[in-house]
Amino acid sequence: MTAETALALPSVVIAIALVTCVGQVVGGQVRCEDAARAAARLAARGEPADRVRSAAESVGPAGALVQVGRAGDQVVVRVLARVQLSLPGHPEITVDASAKADAEPPGGSGSGAG
Repeated sequence: MTAETALALPSVVIAIALVTCVGQVVGGQVRCEDAARAAARLAARGEPADRVRSAAESVGPAGALVQVGRAGDQVVVRVLARVQLSLPGHPEITVDASAKADAEPPGGSGSGAG
């Protein structure tokens, strides 16, 4: 092994570790966003809160915390999760996403097409 390779190898390992960690965080963020959107759609249709949370938890990262609430005529869903990084000491980063949807009026849309 040449001296140049010996000096460059640690930099390459660090770069690979950083790229891997960024991928883990981005993946967790995307799953939180998907979970929040799916749960907001269900909540807007008037589904029970436990079904909304269950749907978000199945789409989101493992151990995600799901909060469902209302803001006026909108439902608001927030999904928070901790992403454990593949680094020594296994540090964690919290990612979160929220989604809003207009709540449908009780009884459905009444647009019967027939």
